Amino acid sequence: MRITVATELDYDYIRDRDHHILEDLILPKIKGNEIYMLKNEEETSFGWIRYGYFWDNTPFMNMIWVDEPFRGKGVGKQAVLFWEDEMKQKGFKLVMTSTLANEEAQHFYRKLGYRDAGCLMLANEPLEIMFTKIL
Repeated sequence: MRITVATELDYDYIRDRDHHILEDLILPKIKGNEIYMLKNEEETSFGWIRYGYFWDNTPFMNMIWVDEPFRGKGVGKQAVLFWEDEMKQKGFKLVMTSTLANEEAQHFYRKLGYRDAGCLMLANEPLEIMFTKIL
């Protein structure tokens, strides 16, 4: 696996698969280097990490996606560790993410050293668990 900063060439892949972001925000995120692409040996994309900033000063991983055939092989763990290292190199000492309480991802993040940091309750939605990790 190779992890690269997304470019405009990745726009269609992201637009067609990431249904949790407004289409108008994809290009600014690409231009801001806030999306990393997961690529196989043939340079075909099979996932991404998208992040932003909580309180405008703390890296917050908004989305990690790995296409189904590549799951369960440690790819997600490698991608998160890569992202954490990138954030550490940029001088950040803390990162954040979240997941819904009804998703298995909460266990994934805890195994990677993330700690529960609170929750958010929105109408008609499962509980959103917030996580932090000191780098």
